[in-house]
Amino acid sequence: MFSKPRWPNDADGDVFRRMQKSGFDFDKTVDIDFNVDFDAWPPSEELVSTLRSQFKNVKIYSPDSNGDGYVQFVLNAVPTYELVTFIQKSVSEMAAQFGGVCESWGVLQEV
Repeated sequence: MFSKPRWPNDADGDVFRRMQKSGFDFDKTVDIDFNVDFDAWPPSEELVSTLRSQFKNVKIYSPDSNGDGYVQFVLNAVPTYELVTFIQKSVSEMAAQFGGVCESWGVLQEV
C-alpha cells in the first residue's frame, strides 16, 4: 500500500505538507526559489558573485516599503526535504561570514 511521506515537524516540513495537501507533483522537476536574508544591506559582492557561479537567476531585491532586501536564486530540481534543507544549510554556512542566512524557499504551484 502507498504511504504518504513523513516530513519533520519544522518550517520546511510544514511547507511540504501544504504542497502535498494542494496536490503538488513531487516527481516533477521545478524551479525552487531560495532567499538569502541579511543583517545589513547591501549584500557582499563576493557572496553575490559566488551565488551566481553556482545557481541560475540570482536576483537582488533591495529593501523597500514592504520589507528588508534579500537575494534570491533558483535551483531547477525535484523538490525533496533533504535537498531543500541541504541547500539552505550549505548556503547559510557560505553566507554567514557576510551576515546572511538562507531560511526560506518556495515553488510556484499551478492552481
